[in-house]
Amino acid sequence: MTITTRLGTWAACAALAVLTGLPAAAQVVGIVTDQPGSLGYNAGQAVAKIANQEGGILARAQPLAGTRAYMPLINNGEFDFGFGNAVEVAYAYEGSHSFDDLPNPDLRLVGVMFPLRTGLMVTADSGIVTIEDVRDRSSEIRVASDYTASTIIADIISGGLANGDMTYDDLINVPVSNFVKGMEALGEGLVDLTLISLNSAGGKEVNAKLQNRGGIRYVSLDMSEEGQEKLRTYLPTASVIRLEANPDIPGLGEAANIIEFPWVMVASSHTSDEVVYDMVKTLAEHQDALAASFGPFRNMSVPTMAPVSSVPYHPGALRYYEEAGIAVDG
Repeated sequence: MTITTRLGTWAACAALAVLTGLPAAAQVVGIVTDQPGSLGYNAGQAVAKIANQEGGILARAQPLAGTRAYMPLINNGEFDFGFGNAVEVAYAYEGSHSFDDLPNPDLRLVGVMFPLRTGLMVTADSGIVTIEDVRDRSSEIRVASDYTASTIIADIISGGLANGDMTYDDLINVPVSNFVKGMEALGEGLVDLTLISLNSAGGKEVNAKLQNRGGIRYVSLDMSEEGQEKLRTYLPTASVIRLEANPDIPGLGEAANIIEFPWVMVASSHTSDEVVYDMVKTLAEHQDALAASFGPFRNMSVPTMAPVSSVPYHPGALRYYEEAGIAVDG
């Protein structure tokens, strides 16, 4: 999407705000998300919906192609809010790893939305069940790579491979542009291994497309302390967790160990304190409505929304946390 198109969208929203008599502080709150089909897109749509319905905030979610593309736009104040996992947000703020030489010092943390659960995915008929199976067949496995629009996805896959004593160099790399394209590549038979978030819309589409192959399956990772440490060489805030079999969730036809880390909301230092305060208050006090709109919000923990972070918290968020008695950096 071009800047002109994006500004046209916000202008239309601003006109609507004037016509509906909404206060200036509530006018045209821009929430940038990842592409349709991704967890980030669905989370952003849910937040915008509840902000409008419950908080009187005129919020509009706008999808763009990946965090590397949109974190600088939040940093510059072109959007008020956005999302990312805690690892990539720290990278974006510092200008390190997947954001090397692209620091975003005006990013501010709003809070944790829910734990993000994701993992390495294969087809159910691949014969691959564990990360050891991947290692045994690594030279013949095609893996989605590069993720030029969202390089953190490649970091997450690297963490999963490291859990099994591998790197990308051990597999056949198939470059893709973004998270959604990486998922689609599995469904189209272009790769054998990719990353798919738990119960995501994109994952459901791939699972449906692959029903003639039994659907999709999560690769079960090594849960030992040594395996956890290998994962954290790429993803410092991540853990390997055990999920029991659930036939209603694509990829979990059998129990598997997958990756979990915090999924967070960020703002800009340019986003007004009042807008951030109103947003945090609305989300914290309407978790049930958020969960009804998008299932992962069922796992939102309001008392632990403000953990230790290398990214500074936005003053508007701190104001709400103080009022609500929520510990910051706890």
